[in-house]
Amino acid sequence: MKPADVVALMKNWWSEARANKLFWYGLAGAALVIALDQATKFWILHGVNLPDLGKIEISGIFDLTYVENRGASFGMLHGARWPLAIIAIGVSLGLGWWLGRIRRPFAAVAVAFIIGGALGNLYDRLAYGYVVDFLDFSGLYFPWVFNVADAAINVGIAFLLYDAWRSGREEKQTG
Repeated sequence: MKPADVVALMKNWWSEARANKLFWYGLAGAALVIALDQATKFWILHGVNLPDLGKIEISGIFDLTYVENRGASFGMLHGARWPLAIIAIGVSLGLGWWLGRIRRPFAAVAVAFIIGGALGNLYDRLAYGYVVDFLDFSGLYFPWVFNVADAAINVGIAFLLYDAWRSGREEKQTG
């Protein structure tokens, strides 16, 4: 593909995305997820001072437990800070491209959650060298500690799967 073709492709995409209300709502949703994620992490780090406390027992099923996750989801790929950052940027850009073309509101919400979660965790990875995790549901036999961004990513993926299933059913019924 020639540089002129890439420029034309980008101009066409931008024209389409700019006119798509779901694109703007999706960007706003992603920004909201990032803000909520970073606000809760700020509170955990500086309000509660969880790094010094380590753990606050809340109930039999939920605690606040401080974890520095230096890997990907659930601690996989431990220590791969820069490759994980590059992947998060690539995924966010790809999803942002798709968001500019999405026509189904539920899919736009899903993509917004994933982008917001990926960028929330990316900030941690770049600023601290690890992702701050603190939500601990080990009382429900869930062994991983996570954060708002992780939850947003997983909810977004579930929403995308549901949207794909729902739109597939609608196509079968009308086709």
